[in-house]
Amino acid sequence: MSRSGEFCPRCGDEIPEGTDERPELAGAGGQRNSEHVLCDACYFEEFDLVDAPDTIQVRVCSRCGAVHKGNRWVDIGAEDYTDIAVEQVSEALGIHVDAQSVAWQVAPEQLDKNNIRMHAEFSGVIRGTPVTEEVTVPVRISRQTCKRCGKIAGGSFASIVQVRADGRDPTDDERERAEEIAEEYIAAREETGDRNAFITETKSVDDGLDMKISTNQMGLGIAKRITAQLGGSYSDSRRLISEDEDGQELYRMTYAVRLPRYRQGEVIDPEDGDGPVLVRSVQGNLKGVRLATGEDYEASFEDGETPDARRLGFREDAQTTTLVAVEDANAVQVLDPETFESKTVPRPDYLDTDTDEVPVLKSHAGLHVLPAEGDDTETDE
Repeated sequence: MSRSGEFCPRCGDEIPEGTDERPELAGAGGQRNSEHVLCDACYFEEFDLVDAPDTIQVRVCSRCGAVHKGNRWVDIGAEDYTDIAVEQVSEALGIHVDAQSVAWQVAPEQLDKNNIRMHAEFSGVIRGTPVTEEVTVPVRISRQTCKRCGKIAGGSFASIVQVRADGRDPTDDERERAEEIAEEYIAAREETGDRNAFITETKSVDDGLDMKISTNQMGLGIAKRITAQLGGSYSDSRRLISEDEDGQELYRMTYAVRLPRYRQGEVIDPEDGDGPVLVRSVQGNLKGVRLATGEDYEASFEDGETPDARRLGFREDAQTTTLVAVEDANAVQVLDPETFESKTVPRPDYLDTDTDEVPVLKSHAGLHVLPAEGDDTETDE
């Protein structure tokens, strides 16, 4: 046997030449310090491959399910927290610095909804000797309330989005769509990890919809998206509410969304001598089609003001009637859906003269043929 001339300071046995020593026991300047080198038997007697905590606590928000990691809350979208427990156990475990070729596997044991027992088995190589070690780490799920949910529960908000309409009340469909737009925008921000994005309260009022939003930035984003999709415009105002720790003034913003006076599918009469218009779009300028000729109509909004016009009805008010005859290039005869009398009405370009029935709208302005369903629509999406 090869001999090194060194002896274990604990048991006195001679240490074979080539025995590895622990780096932390090396002498100054990295030189071998034989007085502190243990033989394999004594070394493994006090050796621990794994340093494991007695227990691990995983903080979980009882409202939204977010998990506290480091110094912040993180949305993970998990139905159970086994994977999180495995992750935090792996981060908390310490492996001996001398260990090589380390491998490990873990078997979670779910005791109840708040307690998981993690059974971990490690293997590695120390001083050329394969070693294994098993540890069991209890993991407790601690149910708390994250900062975001605490703000929501406390009614915290920084901005208000008010949805109203010009010269009318928003319809139920417009209110629902405005709320959907807000929720979709907040959900998209949440997907990016923005935990400051939330809607504190949505309230339907007599003349529209009020929404309390988490930040001024979110309120502005919602107002922009509602007007982009539903038309109209918005204005903003601010009110001083407090000062922060540094003396900076804090403001609460109100974004007043004003939906257009007329809606897509509404029939109006601009009273310019060219007859009624079926509104096709209210995004940007008001766009439509003339019911007398089929020509396109467009009216610009000057300083956000909608052109004056008489309201005659909506596409959904139309009735199907019989196309009796084509008189000439400018007129046709149809049956009045109420009196069943034959009436001569303008012949718009979109009218298919080969059809037997046509949709008509009867109002105090007369009887007018509408475009076939879908032919007149310019989507506001």
